[in-house]
Amino acid sequence: MSFSDLFDSGFKKRNEGHFASIVRVAMDDGIITDDEKAFLDRLANNLNISEADYKSILKDYKKHPINPPIEYDLRLERLYDLVRMVHVDQIKGDPEHKLLNKIGVGLGFHAVNVKYIVDKALTLVNNGVDLDTFVDQIKNMNK
Repeated sequence: MSFSDLFDSGFKKRNEGHFASIVRVAMDDGIITDDEKAFLDRLANNLNISEADYKSILKDYKKHPINPPIEYDLRLERLYDLVRMVHVDQIKGDPEHKLLNKIGVGLGFHAVNVKYIVDKALTLVNNGVDLDTFVDQIKNMNK
């Protein structure tokens, strides 16, 4: 096995773990809405999750713990990617906020602050900021 095979395998596992965490968050209330399903479909495609792995994760989502990144910057990067995906999917209004609040908590943001963080994240993404600006603005919200 070559070094690139190890990297590809690790990258694939990390993507599967990230996807499984989002599925678990989506299933927190016991159902996946049509908006959540459309989002999961697009997320699986973006993360190169195979159809077989997708079905397996949906079937046994409880076997996959939610493992948010430990580093705050990595959480913000994931939040940025996910907010952009939801924004591109044009999920608007209450479904958008519910989905992103659930994902935010799943990523490790405190439930008390998640609405505020998601609102700011949506505003920044709607304004078309890049990742660096997004991270700086979220970090500096409380200063």
